[in-house]
Amino acid sequence: MKKKTLVVIPAYNEEKNIAELIRRTLPYGDVCVVNDASVDGTEKIVRAFAEVKCITHLKNTHIPQTVLDGMRYAVDNRYNYIITMDAGLSHKPEELPLFIDAPDCDLVLGYRVMRENTPLYRKILSRLGTMLINFALRPIGSKLPPARFRDVTSGFRRYSFKAAELLLSRELKSKSFDFLTEALMIIYRGRLSIQEVPVSYAFSNSSLRMKVVMQSLHMLLDMLLTKRKQNIGVNSQN
Repeated sequence: MKKKTLVVIPAYNEEKNIAELIRRTLPYGDVCVVNDASVDGTEKIVRAFAEVKCITHLKNTHIPQTVLDGMRYAVDNRYNYIITMDAGLSHKPEELPLFIDAPDCDLVLGYRVMRENTPLYRKILSRLGTMLINFALRPIGSKLPPARFRDVTSGFRRYSFKAAELLLSRELKSKSFDFLTEALMIIYRGRLSIQEVPVSYAFSNSSLRMKVVMQSLHMLLDMLLTKRKQNIGVNSQN
């Protein structure tokens, strides 16, 4: 039986891209756009697509709450999988089958093998972040296997119903893009299954700010100093 999949797209002021993204995404599955209090025409454009679920925030909440609200809708409607992707067309909807057809597991990470127009400093930060986060995922003295994921900061991912339920049950500390790290940590330390698929990435604009960097460093430190976990009897895979 074909698994029921929902594509969750967090969006903030994406009126230039959102219509094209929706049109290119709909052939692959149901779509939910979480409009994070956009002040442009994003919401109006999304609501013009009758088949698309639109969740609108009255206040800007950033990445964690937008993704979690999409997950909550998916869990309430019994979707098997939730795929998250960027609203700015940095992820290609045509690559959604890579996630849809991936083997059954709790998290599928898209690792970027093709990076279009990506500045060198961003490539360096991504590789350094992946190395540090891989180290921090496994608490000192843990019986978990060493983490060797290729790309831990990509937002192009597929979560299972079980993984979504786990994340929704937790009180998260992340504020912005550090959600990607925290979600991976909870799933990995919960011994849920994780796999990877190769994807491409088109750099368009940078959301990287010093505040975002500091939040990511704080999350890394939190991972190193705590052993936050959820004991679930499922083996983790790379």
